[in-house]
Amino acid sequence: MKQIVKFICTITLIVISVCITFTANAAPLDMGEETHLVFMREEEKLARDVYLTLAGLYPENPIFNIIANGSEQVHTDTMKAKLDQFGIADPNPNTNNLPDSLGIFTGVDYGWYFTEKYGLLTAKGEISELDALYVGAYIEELDMLDIIKCPKVIVETDNGIGVGECGLDYTDEAALINSLGSLVEGSKNHFRSYVAQIELIIGVGNYQAQVLTQEEVDIILGR
Repeated sequence: MKQIVKFICTITLIVISVCITFTANAAPLDMGEETHLVFMREEEKLARDVYLTLAGLYPENPIFNIIANGSEQVHTDTMKAKLDQFGIADPNPNTNNLPDSLGIFTGVDYGWYFTEKYGLLTAKGEISELDALYVGAYIEELDMLDIIKCPKVIVETDNGIGVGECGLDYTDEAALINSLGSLVEGSKNHFRSYVAQIELIIGVGNYQAQVLTQEEVDIILGR
């Protein structure tokens, strides 16, 4: 998607220039971009909801609450803002109605997927605090992959969207590139925080990739 910026300048008789800038989308998002944006709204909610649940299980460890109520809430709100910008319906309009919306995913296309993920991840996190930290690291790895590439579940759905037809690597819409790029950087920071706590227990350098390749993980960790 390209943006057309038009500058309309009116010069008054007393030589004062007044410039008004209008920004408009040259075209709406295509199906891949729209589907991915809706999907990421729910995936950011998934991260927030899982972390809030883990925060309740391990209140002595502030990492879950800090990331959930800080960055992940911002990320869910960022995706909502993008949906509003492009006039796309929110799959989870009650997202901020906590605690009632916790673990509830109402998206028509992928609500089932995130409901299942929430159940599996919180169940694993209940086993121990170390398992909960691994859940956090897993979510951040998955988030980075799904932001940049077209998520596997989207590709496997009969919707006409193929590999490479959605995600940050696909879009040329500046508004999406900026917001998705910011999400990736946030996920990298969260991932490093979870791995740091994990390796306090298992030993520095011993973390093994769960979703990304080990090479990708090592680059993010600066190894």
